[in-house]
Amino acid sequence: MIWGVVTFPGSNCDRDCVHVLRHVLAQDVREVWHEERSLSGLDAVVLPGGFSYGDYLRAGAIAATAPVMDAVRTAAGRGVPVLGICNGFQILTEAGLLPGTLLRNRHLRFICRDVSVRVESARTPFTQRLDNGAVLRMPIAHAEGRYTASPDVLRLLESKRQVVFRYCDPDGQVLPAANPNGAARAIAGVCNRAGNVVGLMPHPERSAEGPLGSTDGRQIFESVLLAIAGVR
Repeated sequence: MIWGVVTFPGSNCDRDCVHVLRHVLAQDVREVWHEERSLSGLDAVVLPGGFSYGDYLRAGAIAATAPVMDAVRTAAGRGVPVLGICNGFQILTEAGLLPGTLLRNRHLRFICRDVSVRVESARTPFTQRLDNGAVLRMPIAHAEGRYTASPDVLRLLESKRQVVFRYCDPDGQVLPAANPNGAARAIAGVCNRAGNVVGLMPHPERSAEGPLGSTDGRQIFESVLLAIAGVR
């Protein structure tokens, strides 16, 4: 399996993703520069976290117009699994590949800490090895992570099982105190209608090895390996 990790000017989690995929999971990785126009030959694509183009205008807004994003759209349309992490999630919403948008955190402060999220949909390639209701501990690091969408879109996301992750307490309870940024309906991650494009604010690549305090995030990457192999 060959993964592509896209780097934009200002990305700062691309090396982390490459490390986890290449050295922890022993995967082939192609490092993709934002000016490339083809993703042919890739089995999965990751848009990593960071501050693409300095977060000018809005987080992810300029990156959404980068040449590589046409190739990301084409790959997503073919059913290739695409994962957007933090800034990558912001880019996917700005590019129209995922519904909704990410706004400034409720208290207008940058947040960097571990959170718990509950798996709401195990139908995506990135969650298929997990059970609905499973709780994962992963870190967040963002200033613009408050997911929001119109009431109609939120209702549609719920009815079509496009909410993939929801902030919760360690016991899986969705409580206001467990919502770090004020996200609508405590949403931490969503997918497209087909399920192959997923965006989330927590960083699975920062919770993929024991010394980091959690290996929960590794399961998100491992799920894709099973999905490509056709194994539940």
